[in-house]
Amino acid sequence: MKPKVYFKTFGCRTNVFDSQVMMSALHDYEVTENEADADIVIVNSCTVTNGADVSVRGYINQIEKQSKKVFLTGCGAHTKGESLFSTGKVQGVFGQSEKMKVNTLLGNVERFYQIGDLDYIDDAIVDEFVGKSRAFIKIQEGCNFRCSYCIIPYVRGDARSMDEAKILEQVSRLASNGFGEFVLTGTNVGSYGQGEGRNIAALMQKMALIRGVRRIRVGSLEPIQINDAFREILDEPWLERHLHIAIQHSSDAMLRIMNRRNRIANDMELFGMLHAKGFALGTDFIVGHPGETDTLWEEAMQNLRQLHLTHIHPFTYSKRDGTPSATMKPEVNGNVSAQRMAELNALIDANNRRFREEHRVALEVLVESGENGLYTGYDQFYNKVLIEHTEDLCGDWITLEHYEVHNEYTMAKF
Repeated sequence: MKPKVYFKTFGCRTNVFDSQVMMSALHDYEVTENEADADIVIVNSCTVTNGADVSVRGYINQIEKQSKKVFLTGCGAHTKGESLFSTGKVQGVFGQSEKMKVNTLLGNVERFYQIGDLDYIDDAIVDEFVGKSRAFIKIQEGCNFRCSYCIIPYVRGDARSMDEAKILEQVSRLASNGFGEFVLTGTNVGSYGQGEGRNIAALMQKMALIRGVRRIRVGSLEPIQINDAFREILDEPWLERHLHIAIQHSSDAMLRIMNRRNRIANDMELFGMLHAKGFALGTDFIVGHPGETDTLWEEAMQNLRQLHLTHIHPFTYSKRDGTPSATMKPEVNGNVSAQRMAELNALIDANNRRFREEHRVALEVLVESGENGLYTGYDQFYNKVLIEHTEDLCGDWITLEHYEVHNEYTMAKF
């Protein structure tokens, strides 16, 4: 009987993809989705904040008590791997560049620390996504930006792109296996092909020609990456009508403190154009970064009200040792950050409901999960939809003409 391996994946979609790559490379082991059944646990870690490190360490401490073999990989392997290894918390540590060797690494009798390098190009092909109804396609790795709060370029390396032929081969294989929605992911997705005469828009056009590809979603883009080439595909039917564009803040003073490249006047123009085209719009936003005064917060909220945002991925600022922001002053009180976070979320929640009420179009929903007559999926605007139906809808595409808009989701009978 093969030993059973459970993957605990923290963090971003890139880690989700990397976990799938490792699953596909395990030949002498059985992958389980049930942690309790596992003999071995691979922790694919995130290190974006000190808090992320704490979560990973807490999980490892918990698993360690269950007498399972624990291995650490992911971004946290570069920042905390050495300390976790030296204190005997994990059996082995390996960096992202070593993940295709996972089948061999797990068989090592001796403990090991193989951190690898940050220059590798991922050429793995994934045929299946365990437990997923949509497919994640990693198209690039690393980032050339140096935002003051971010450690990721130092644990993922500089931007480099995957081979186009490999990407298209992977999409083709997954489409033939029944996947219709594809999410492009990476450390800085929009930098795909830069300096190589390629761009993400042209890649997406080639993907769309593959039989079975129904919807393409981009994980996250920088405002400056919505260039002329990308604007040419905005009306394509296969492009999800939701774009996640990371602005991080809406005060120019804060953007300068964060060493960001975007500025709010350009962001407003871009978001206004996309809103006019009917897109739902999301962003990342950091609340409580050092230097965020009451005046700057009020300015940010005034600007946010003009951005037509319908989705938000907000972060309360958390120190990340080794970044310029970690030593910046003045720090923002935690209670103040919590109040600002609540104000931000209330604004976006109201925007989202208003958007769904005003955009009364047929919803194209990929059903992802559910049972006992209640199913969950996401529409073309990346809004959650609950569906009542007597038969199993998991993995199906359905069109909804009639539905009810609720605060946190849309409800329909099918």
